[in-house]
Amino acid sequence: MKEKVLAALKTVKDLELGINVVDLGLIYRVVEVKDGVKIAMSMTTPLCPYLSQMVDQVKTAAQTVPGIKKAEVRLVWSPPWTPQMMSEGARAELGIL
Repeated sequence: MKEKVLAALKTVKDLELGINVVDLGLIYRVVEVKDGVKIAMSMTTPLCPYLSQMVDQVKTAAQTVPGIKKAEVRLVWSPPWTPQMMSEGARAELGIL
């Protein structure tokens, strides 16, 4: 189930960078629970103007997965996000080696 949820979350793109939240390394945990999933995610900065919108999009995307009736998204700030959490492809796309 986790892989299906992560695939769905790849449709959610950071509104400034245009890279999906999974490849950006913003999804810290996906845990399957009784009727859905609990997702722990972070943002590149707590001051992101799109924070609530991104959380809503992650929740909505997770709920598109068959069998997921409920998705709970929790923002976490520890460990703090760093560019090293990004996939190799995302770092290359942004010119971060």
